[in-house]
Amino acid sequence: MKWYKNIYIIILIIFGVWMIFFDTNSLLSHYDVNQDKNKLEDDKEYYKNEIAKDKKAIKKLSDEDGLETFAREKYYMKKENEDIYIIEYEDSLKTKNNE
Repeated sequence: MKWYKNIYIIILIIFGVWMIFFDTNSLLSHYDVNQDKNKLEDDKEYYKNEIAKDKKAIKKLSDEDGLETFAREKYYMKKENEDIYIIEYEDSLKTKNNE
């Protein structure tokens, strides 16, 4: 008896093909869902790290000295009767060669 004449083997092959490719819960859809899950877990770790950095920055800015340092460095603010000199190094300047 040849295997392709056996109805049970033919039904089993059709069932296997159906479950792998066409079913709602096919292996292909499971693979896609697992890839999405892994990407979301990576995003979750990234955002946890960003939240931790932001909390440190907020804690630093809640202090008067930290706020003053931020204002001086970021916005070049100064006190009255105070001069500020900004020193820029040649490699930090934006030119057409290193943009």
